[in-house]
Amino acid sequence: MNKIRVLVVDDSMFMRRMISDLLSQDAELEVVGAARNGEEGLQLAKQLKPDVITLDVEMPVMDGVTMLQKLMQEQPTPVLMLSSLTTEGAEVTLKCLELGAVDFVAKPSGSISLDIYKISSQIIEKVKAVARARVAVAPTTPRPVLAPPQPSAYVGRPTQDAPLVVIGASTGGPRALHTVMSSLPAGLHAKFLVIQHMPEGFTRSLAERLDRSSAFTVREAQGGETLQPGMAYLAQGGKHLKVERGGKLTLTQDPPVHGVRPAVDIALLSIAQNYTGAVVVAILTGMGSDGAAGLRALHAKGAYTIAEDESTCVVFGMPRAAIQTGCVKRIVPLHQIAEAITEGVKELCNKFQAA
Repeated sequence: MNKIRVLVVDDSMFMRRMISDLLSQDAELEVVGAARNGEEGLQLAKQLKPDVITLDVEMPVMDGVTMLQKLMQEQPTPVLMLSSLTTEGAEVTLKCLELGAVDFVAKPSGSISLDIYKISSQIIEKVKAVARARVAVAPTTPRPVLAPPQPSAYVGRPTQDAPLVVIGASTGGPRALHTVMSSLPAGLHAKFLVIQHMPEGFTRSLAERLDRSSAFTVREAQGGETLQPGMAYLAQGGKHLKVERGGKLTLTQDPPVHGVRPAVDIALLSIAQNYTGAVVVAILTGMGSDGAAGLRALHAKGAYTIAEDESTCVVFGMPRAAIQTGCVKRIVPLHQIAEAITEGVKELCNKFQAA
């Protein structure tokens, strides 16, 4: 079995050594080179053609963002970003994910993390996942401006009859969520809940970015809110999100599920247990099987279920697990997810009309 060849790019000699050493401890990984800035990183990437690049952001000569842009134009390669936990670090990290980085790891204590060994297993796991990922190159043309609001897909029912749309995602999720949320028609008669695997400190920035590109209001869930039509609540990083009776949102620090917090299954199973309204579930790109158990439970209660097709997934893990339950009604590529959600909302609204 061929080893996964990794190039480490970081301006700190200490961090290059630490990352290289911890990766080399795994028999499936081989560190083939190390660079101290983006310019050297590009040169070594061309020479060595690594399977994965771990990339720091703040570097002299050429920073990580610039290197990533050039790399994706010249030699698309799976990239794992190493990010700081600051607000600025979160913004830059999300920008890198939009530019084509597959995933990121938050350094535990800043740019030079003496305790990075604490997350060695997480880095190793993500490097392996990134190596298997489909590289999504950022478009060179600017994103289109949102069209003026269009008529609702369904209007005139009481607010409690608005279906709840739940979207779950992990690796590759931020870009996928932008595609979906920016494509949903304005005025769609629905409430929204979004669960993206992400650590504490990053989801507020993601919510703000989705809010700017969506016809709906997107907010990071704080707990205590009640689901409302036209509002999208993004699960807060590092906390599970549950839906209680009456559509009230609560946050918990319960142990991770599937190794993650927030977990899609926690939200979906709480909905299956407590929520009496109609539900649309969409499982997007991501590593692992999170969301499958919750989707099965909601399917048994009449939910409209959707999974992203393998052809567009960065990592075909979560959608595959969902599909394998036999409970997915629609399997469509990413650019058709918004349309499938809209169809699901219309179908469920028509059921309310007929009831």
